[in-house]
Amino acid sequence: MNRILILVAMLGAISASGQSPTSNSISNAIITPISGVDSAEYFLQKGLTEKQNGRRLESLKYFEKAANYDANSRAIVAELASAYMDLRRYAQARESLKKLVSLGDESAATYKQLLLLSFQLKQGDDVLFYADKLKTADPAEKVTYYVGKVHYDNDNYGDAIKYLSMAEKEDPTNAEIPYLIAHSYADMMNYKQCIPYFQKAIALAPTQNYWIYEMSLIYYAMNDDKNSLKYMLEAGDKGYKKDNDYMENLGIAYLNVGDLDKGVGMLNEILKKKPSDLNILGMIADAYYGKGKFDDAMDYWDRMLGVDKENYSALYMIGMCYQKKGGKENTEKGVRLCDTAIEKDPSLASLKQKKMMMGL
Repeated sequence: MNRILILVAMLGAISASGQSPTSNSISNAIITPISGVDSAEYFLQKGLTEKQNGRRLESLKYFEKAANYDANSRAIVAELASAYMDLRRYAQARESLKKLVSLGDESAATYKQLLLLSFQLKQGDDVLFYADKLKTADPAEKVTYYVGKVHYDNDNYGDAIKYLSMAEKEDPTNAEIPYLIAHSYADMMNYKQCIPYFQKAIALAPTQNYWIYEMSLIYYAMNDDKNSLKYMLEAGDKGYKKDNDYMENLGIAYLNVGDLDKGVGMLNEILKKKPSDLNILGMIADAYYGKGKFDDAMDYWDRMLGVDKENYSALYMIGMCYQKKGGKENTEKGVRLCDTAIEKDPSLASLKQKKMMMGL
């Protein structure tokens, strides 16, 4: 009734001024918003129209205006949350949904949205809270994966394995579940138990080359050199980036299975990029020494001395190479070099004792 009286008054004013009432003037009079709750409803309806027309950002502006007039309207807050979600403003969507709960909306749908948003925004405590609320609202909802992931992220591996094992039964096709269980065991250095879960995860997601590479490193830690090499190669074949770290580990894997040529060849390729890498120079020298190729070993320990003249460990090993080559002259030279290295670095005396005991 108030709207009609205002419209009549405005039309009368227009007639009194000598102007004829055009369609635009009538339209402007009709859509003039009224204060208070009427204004909230007016902006809500405008927002709904824009939403229906696919103009999501414009609809949000109207919903925000509506909320300025009535912040406790469940309909308005619900539309705000929906608009924020569609526009990927997830933090604001989460706050709107929490407001909706405070206004009495305790539906499973609202709790599920809050659970998923809290999980996406890494709000672990809220994930646990809303998982419990959602399970109470709808016992059929599957929440154990989210609970298990939060416990994993908090390094609470016992509860992580507990809930992820339950999640695996709820969703046996989700490859990330056995992967997280594998990682939980691996992070506790329980390598033997983690391997079956790595294998299960990879069987479900065979293109996950990083998981395959990780499993190869677990096999390496278990001294299972054959499987370490096997899965490292598979990871590379399936697209894992063959950077320096990968090639170094692959070279070590070849050395560990006794393939000296391939292992040294790969490590030498890295030395082209990192010519003074003492670790790689030492690995190649050790590999040659272990295979009885003492001249080759000496070349690499000599290169180490070229980088660091005070690397007396390298000097000591050159002395050991001369002794291993045999012959009086080589043996005497080797002993002198070893004694010089020990004089410069007395800690090498223990290495000498160890090698004597091992017959090296």
